[in-house]
Amino acid sequence: MSKKWRKRLVKFLIFDLSLIIILLSSGLIYQQISSSQDEKTFTPPGKLYDVHGDKMHLYTGGKGDVTVVLASGWGTADPYVDYYPLYEKLAPSTKFAVYDRFGYGYSDRTDKKRDVDTVADELHELLKVSGQKPPYVLVAHSLGSLETLRFAQKYPDLVKGIVMIDGGSPEHYATDQDNPADTIGGFATQFRIKTGLFRLSMQVPAVVDASNANRNELKLVPEDMRKVDKTALLLNYGNANTIDELREMQANAKVVVDHKQPLPFPLTILTADYFGKAEPDWVKTQSEFKSWSTLSKQVTVKDTEHYIHQYHPDIVADEILQIVKK
Repeated sequence: MSKKWRKRLVKFLIFDLSLIIILLSSGLIYQQISSSQDEKTFTPPGKLYDVHGDKMHLYTGGKGDVTVVLASGWGTADPYVDYYPLYEKLAPSTKFAVYDRFGYGYSDRTDKKRDVDTVADELHELLKVSGQKPPYVLVAHSLGSLETLRFAQKYPDLVKGIVMIDGGSPEHYATDQDNPADTIGGFATQFRIKTGLFRLSMQVPAVVDASNANRNELKLVPEDMRKVDKTALLLNYGNANTIDELREMQANAKVVVDHKQPLPFPLTILTADYFGKAEPDWVKTQSEFKSWSTLSKQVTVKDTEHYIHQYHPDIVADEILQIVKK
């Protein structure tokens, strides 16, 4: 290669490198400015309470002597929005409380490890300082089953019953190898978040619809709340607390299994049929989940995906109220 062409090649490389730096810098600035703007409008609908030195969000409503405590699944960016179809059904008949774990919704992020005992104790403290009186009917979606069961193991006198919304059994999570922690916490995903690429992709309606595919596209949620949910996802997706939850999943499940004994109150297991395409292993562990209580029952809810309460909130509410009224 001649000296003349080497100089041209160097110029091209410098130009390409400069362009990459400019694009990355623009993405970082776009992400920072947009996040700052979102935080100004992302105001909590409930109240924030001091829990072990950090602020935790709780949204309550309804009336009654029993409090239905709603625990979200992993990655549900805004439980207040996600549980809307369900607590609208519950409110006329009972009191309810939707809480955000640290790293979710309107709660702070925390430096504390996301082990199941810590998470259960944080919930206990939140309910106490916010004045939510027992007895509690605990309702858990998906991975929320672990903290709910651990809470019941540690504070059985406060619990009236449990309802699982396609919640995985501890035995399932203790052996589950399908853990996306390294993917979501890995370089590629974190790069997309920090450089604004993830935020940019969420401006495409088809991408938003795909992200809500197993939530019935939030059809039962008002439009203004759907916008709030999208903002919550942009602010919370892939944060350290949610990734730590995934990394602790197997260890947390084993803690719950190690303390297993028959629960002295009703346990209702609502299982999604995934529109007839449920995985056989999931079906098996859902049936075996009944062993956790002598007062257990399983109900398979047809024509649903994982977020059963986004498809048939009336069925979920009816099962919850059966325990409330016992």
